[in-house]
Amino acid sequence: MSDKKHTIDVDFFRQLERFTFMVKKRMSSTYAGSRRSIHSGKGLDTVGYREYNRGDELKSVDWKAYARSEKLYVRQFEEEKSLTTHILLDASKSMDYGSGEVSKFEYATMLAAGFAYLVTRDNDKFAISTFSQEIDITKPRRGKRYLLQMIDRLESVHLEGRTAIDHVTSQYVKAISSRSLVVIISDFLDDPASIESAIYRFADHDLLLIQVLDRTESTLTLHGHSRLVDVETGARLDTYVSEDFKSEYNKKLAEHIARITATCDRVGAEFYTATTDVPIFDAFLNTISRRMW
Repeated sequence: MSDKKHTIDVDFFRQLERFTFMVKKRMSSTYAGSRRSIHSGKGLDTVGYREYNRGDELKSVDWKAYARSEKLYVRQFEEEKSLTTHILLDASKSMDYGSGEVSKFEYATMLAAGFAYLVTRDNDKFAISTFSQEIDITKPRRGKRYLLQMIDRLESVHLEGRTAIDHVTSQYVKAISSRSLVVIISDFLDDPASIESAIYRFADHDLLLIQVLDRTESTLTLHGHSRLVDVETGARLDTYVSEDFKSEYNKKLAEHIARITATCDRVGAEFYTATTDVPIFDAFLNTISRRMW
């Protein structure tokens, strides 16, 4: 096993201070965290009243308001709701590739750490679990100390094997006990049918997919006689990269991405693609731009 250390630069955390998370779907929770909602009954701050409905708890009735109006009114409170965030991070061998200073895995890890950082600011629980052919499931927890522990662990993750996203998501979904935010970060260069199965598996959750590619993968720049190497299997292919070859490659990649995007659209999930030559903060901001408040 390699003892290679991954370089994870989290200096961009300070740029995230002015941003925060909001979720688009209604979440259930088991503790008072930091996602606010208006409801009747016990809570933190009274924000208004509504007329009493059969089934409301009598202890929620404002009897002073009844004395003034002879009508039953129920106090409404602002309660804070929590959200558990599950981050699934691709640690297959293909994520070890990088034509520049940063590998796909290092870039993906910084994105994962960014999400965990924002969740930690809201005192919510999160988990970062790595996967390839199997998945290393971590238990959701909260706190900055836990975040630092996760970053230390990710710096030493050994990248190996192929991506088996259908299998690992079928295992992970069993570990989610309530409606959650699920973030999957991968190069998504897997069989499209397997990716679709993973998407549908998390359709009842708030789902976000982030594809991380090297610039040489998103736009093929090779030309002439070249040796192509599958970094997951080690298989080699000697070929001639012509303009027609590059055109066909770019077409196939675009079709692959379009198929993932269409599946995400059908279930209300979000899909983004980032290349490792884009500043990490810009890529991160693009993924959370719809969730800012």
